[in-house]
Amino acid sequence: MRIALLSDIHANLPAFEAVLEDLEKQKPDAVYCLGDLVGYNVWPNQVIGLIRKHGIATIAGNHDLKVSKILPSEGECSKEQSSEYAYKLVGSKERDYLLTLPRHLKLEFQLNDDHLNMLLVHGSPRSINEYLLEELPKQYMLDLVKEFNADILCFGHSHKPYHRIINSGKDGSNHYHHLINTGSVGKPKDGDSRACYVMLTISQSATVTSPDGILELQQ
Repeated sequence: MRIALLSDIHANLPAFEAVLEDLEKQKPDAVYCLGDLVGYNVWPNQVIGLIRKHGIATIAGNHDLKVSKILPSEGECSKEQSSEYAYKLVGSKERDYLLTLPRHLKLEFQLNDDHLNMLLVHGSPRSINEYLLEELPKQYMLDLVKEFNADILCFGHSHKPYHRIINSGKDGSNHYHHLINTGSVGKPKDGDSRACYVMLTISQSATVTSPDGILELQQ
């Protein structure tokens, strides 16, 4: 199964359109968005419209939830500088959509005699605002995936993509966990200005006792 994972579009319509065009070529079996549809750029309503048009299952990001405290702008555009401007552009219907998005999505796979639990979050399972950076200590990440029973943990928020595999097994037994940061579609922070998303392939041979069978490709 091939699953496309994207995050942190931040109202960047040209970047999102480029990703959608590539997805048409890749033809994944499923597409999930890990939040932050809005903020920074000026096309929030168009991005939300495309998310809904394409039926992309989406969770809330921290920027999406900001619209709960910032009402849509009325009348002419203000000439004053404001850090809230990008959120004031969000229409009333789009605002209602953002505020009904779930915080987490959990998928469970039954492969042969093994279960794989996949958890989709924006920041981390503990907090929508937490940054799960690649250099965090192994024990911290192990405690996190064990607490939330996640064999595959997918997240965004930091705008820096990576794929890290850690082993929680003991006494000669293995239990591998995959930590996948999807990077950012609309505001990359990894030194590459191109839109980034992840194509995750889960094969029939995937199992928690081996790091093989799960291939993550970045575009």
